[in-house]
Amino acid sequence: MKVCIVGAGAVGGLIGTRIAASGGSSVSALARGETAQALRTDGWRLEQGGKLIAGPVAAVSSDPRELGPQDLVIVAVKATAMTSVAEPVSALLGPETIVMPAMNGVPWWFIHGVAAAGAAPLQSIDPGGAIARAIPQKHVIGSVVHLAASTEAPGVVVHRNGMGLIIGEPDGSLSPRLETVHGLLTEAGFDVTSTPKIRHEVWYKLWGNMTMNPVSAITGATGDRMLDDRQVRDFCSAAMLEAAAIGARLGCAIDQTPEARHAVTRELGAFKTSMLQDAERGRPIELDALVTAVCELGRRTGVATPFIDALLGLTRLFAQSRGLYPATTGSSLLAPWTAP
Repeated sequence: MKVCIVGAGAVGGLIGTRIAASGGSSVSALARGETAQALRTDGWRLEQGGKLIAGPVAAVSSDPRELGPQDLVIVAVKATAMTSVAEPVSALLGPETIVMPAMNGVPWWFIHGVAAAGAAPLQSIDPGGAIARAIPQKHVIGSVVHLAASTEAPGVVVHRNGMGLIIGEPDGSLSPRLETVHGLLTEAGFDVTSTPKIRHEVWYKLWGNMTMNPVSAITGATGDRMLDDRQVRDFCSAAMLEAAAIGARLGCAIDQTPEARHAVTRELGAFKTSMLQDAERGRPIELDALVTAVCELGRRTGVATPFIDALLGLTRLFAQSRGLYPATTGSSLLAPWTAP
C-alpha cells in the first residue's frame, strides 16, 4: 500500500515507523521544517523497548501534489491544525483512498448521519463544513488511539506505553477495506480492534479526557492530585454526567459511572495530560475538540451543560490570557443554553 502520514510527530511518527519497518508498504510523509529534513536524512525512527526501530521513508514533501494519490492517509495532527491541513489532504485522495484520522476529541465526521445532532457541521470543529468538503465522508475510517509517545528530537519518536488502536467504519459496517487496514496495522505491531461502534469508542475516550485535560491545564496538577481532591473530582463527575446524557441521545450510551472511570484513571498515577503538556510548552490547546464541541452537541440535543459550560469558560479564559487560544473566539460561538 501507498501510505502517507500527515503530522509526523509523536503519534504519526510512531505509526509511520512501525508500518515502514514491517515492510510491504511505501510510507511517505507530508511534513516540513526540521521534521522533514530529519526524515529525508535518517528515515523513520522510533525508540521502543530499549531498541531503535527504523524504516525507510518513500518520500517527504510539504507539497501534497508531489506525493500524489495514496491508498491510506493517516492524519495525526492536533485538532487545532485540522482546518489548515484539510485541503492538503484532499490533494492526496484518489477515488478509493482511505483517510484515518488519529486525533483527540470529537472529529469532524462524528455527526454525519446522526439525526439527533442535526445535519449542519459542528461550528466548533468544522466551521462552514470546509473539512467535510475537502475530505468527503466516504473516505473516512474512524480511529481511537490508546498509546503514548513523545518526540525527543525532530524525526525521533519515543514510545511511552500502549499500542492500542480501535478502528471502525462510521456507518458501522465491517467492510473489506476495514479488514485491510486492520491487517496492515496488526502486521505493524499494533493491538488493533475493529468495531461496528466507532462513534461510541470516540465518545467514551472523550468522556474521560474532556474533564481531566482542561482541569490539568488550568491547575497545573497531575492526574493523581486532581482525583485525590474531592471537590475537583466531584466537579469532573458532574460534567461527565452531562456528557453521558448527550452521548445517550447520540447513540453512544456509556455503561459506567464517573467514579468507576476515575478509579481506572487514578491507577495511572502522577501523569501529565496532553493539554497540560501543551500549555507548559506554550502550544495551542485542543479545547474545541475536547470541550466546545460537547457544549455544542448539548445545545443540539437539548441537554443542559452548566458544568461543561463552566469548564469551557474557565479554560478558554486561561488559554486566551496566555496566547494558547484565539482571543477573538469567545462565548459567541455558543448561544446560551435554553430548554427546547
